[in-house]
Amino acid sequence: MAVATLLTVVACKPPPDDRTSLSADAAERGRAVIERVSCGSCHVMPGIDWPQGRAGPSLEGFDDVGLIAGALPNTPGNLAAFVRDAPAAKPGSTMPAMPITAAEAQDVAAYLYGMNDE
Repeated sequence: MAVATLLTVVACKPPPDDRTSLSADAAERGRAVIERVSCGSCHVMPGIDWPQGRAGPSLEGFDDVGLIAGALPNTPGNLAAFVRDAPAAKPGSTMPAMPITAAEAQDVAAYLYGMNDE
């Protein structure tokens, strides 16, 4: 039982090197997307001064979260898919699908993973 629990916990968060391909340029583009589609209307987001919504969870410390929306392993691919179309990535999610491209979703993921670096 303990081994199964350990394997589950280890599988939830990828090793840091899975995120090394996310560039600072991508993070800057991601910040612009976040501001354009007003992610801060629902989420508190470090580095985004206004708005600071409370409908969704705070994204402070997101890089350390094991599961996205309590269900998906926190990987760049899962995060980009969830950010772009949360209801498809996790049925029943209250986060709406966002009007962004797949590339923009990857940039948003780069920004979210880099927030702890600021």
